[in-house]
Amino acid sequence: MHDILKDIALCIVAATAFAFLAKWTRQPLILGYVAAGVVLGPAQGLGWLSSAEEIETVSELGLILLLFMIGLEIDLKKLRESGPSVGVTGAVQFAACVGLGLLVMPWLGFRLGGGDFGALYMAIACALSSTMIVVKLLYDKFELDTLPGRITLGILVIQDIWAILFLALQPNLTNPAVAPLLLSLAKGVALVAVALLVSRYVLPALFHSIARTPELMLIGTLGWCFGVAMLAAQLGLSREMGALIAGIAISTFPYNLDVIAKVISLRDFFITLFFVTLGAKIPRPTAEVVFAAVAAAAFVVLSRFVTISPVLHRLGNGNRASILPAINLAQVSEFSLVIGALGVSLGHITQQTLSVIVFTMVLTSVASTYGILYNHELFKRLNPMLRRLGMRDLDETAHPGGEAQAKEIVFLGFTSYASSLLHDLLQVDPALAERTCVVDFNPAAKRELDRRGIRALYGDVAHLDTLHHAAIHDAQVLLSTVPDAILKGTTNERLLRALGAIAPEARVIVTAETLAQARDLYHKGAAFVFLPRLTGAAELRDVVLAALNGEIEPLRLAAREALDLREEVLP
Repeated sequence: MHDILKDIALCIVAATAFAFLAKWTRQPLILGYVAAGVVLGPAQGLGWLSSAEEIETVSELGLILLLFMIGLEIDLKKLRESGPSVGVTGAVQFAACVGLGLLVMPWLGFRLGGGDFGALYMAIACALSSTMIVVKLLYDKFELDTLPGRITLGILVIQDIWAILFLALQPNLTNPAVAPLLLSLAKGVALVAVALLVSRYVLPALFHSIARTPELMLIGTLGWCFGVAMLAAQLGLSREMGALIAGIAISTFPYNLDVIAKVISLRDFFITLFFVTLGAKIPRPTAEVVFAAVAAAAFVVLSRFVTISPVLHRLGNGNRASILPAINLAQVSEFSLVIGALGVSLGHITQQTLSVIVFTMVLTSVASTYGILYNHELFKRLNPMLRRLGMRDLDETAHPGGEAQAKEIVFLGFTSYASSLLHDLLQVDPALAERTCVVDFNPAAKRELDRRGIRALYGDVAHLDTLHHAAIHDAQVLLSTVPDAILKGTTNERLLRALGAIAPEARVIVTAETLAQARDLYHKGAAFVFLPRLTGAAELRDVVLAALNGEIEPLRLAAREALDLREEVLP
């Protein structure tokens, strides 16, 4: 017992040190945990872990809690409401990636048959993307609620569902006859059915009775998680799959966020041990392993573009919303490591195959970190080539008659603020629909605006040629309700400068996030500065109407004076 405690302490200390290093180099923390295991382990490190097997047994608790929380975050209702782009693309992406992987992996030396399922595990590992990496980076970039961000998250959820199906079949892969596989699948379906029935008719009353006792809420939630996990094990399924189903069954409960907040610390502790012990077992990489990992990483990137972008483009999402999800998802998932580790324990794959999965995850995670950070810049470089290859964008198919007809009000970008403002404007004067134009690269917004008879141009407001094509030269009001944090390739200040050169007579309304930025934009000639924290849609509606009638100057002066009087803590 003393050795186990000493080794756990070593694991946590080393994981902390390497996690700081990973954060400093802007890499996923999981890579730091795996690297700590490599350094401590006997395979190619210092050999300081004397009881790695016992720690691995304890760390399975982290694996169970991880999958439980993944299940908690899968909201099937939201998935059902997300539309065909997510559902169709998610179904096609995983199946097509696995199919391509089964064709490619044998060429890299992985077998399929004779008790060795290396090619299948590699294909499945390369078909799954990392929820941790993608969500963290998109959240930091304020892109979770954009159309490409929502599509990316939807595909991640569907990948998790595919992984659940594989976990149900995984224990019986060594006996791939139809009857055992169908029996395994039937057991999985039965477990899901029982869990859903209990969560609908029994758990609501139980959780309601203990909701005001935090300790009971935590224990009750963990009891449900491990109870379903034990039932899964009794049915011949994996405990991890049971935990995943337990999470999904209560994912729509009102206590969901509170449960996640309470369990997350436990999960982080045990999952750290899991990834450290995983790293401890990684053998010294041979030239063969490195070559296979590099080739698999290249396959991951190429397969995302082949299986995601054409489907999204075919569904009418435009080049940007078709390419960005492929860039965002071009990495191997932490779920792949889980499936690979279970495959080793079941005797389906060798430790060397798991090593290739780990090194592939390292390569793709590092590359994907920068890929997501600069996804819009990568798209701008790729898009001209895609157009030459025949991938026509929405602006090439709309309005073939040449230049757009000039409009008096032009929205540059269409955020939720713009949507509220447009609604309020049309409530005052429905005829303004004929005098309004919207420029944005959200195909969903364009389709709805077209349906309502409001001119919508598909394009990037950061490009001068887009602004020229929108015929803004004679516009009376030009407005951007998009804050700099969300604008890609430009800022409100640069837009103000460009619009002043293209349409010098127009009243330009731009958006600021701080008081200092608002003062600066006024100083540089903005007719009005929209501060979302101070100005509502109704007030901005009055500003636009005043600008349209040439009566904005009193409102501008009043807004500037009000700004100068504010002495806020956060300017």
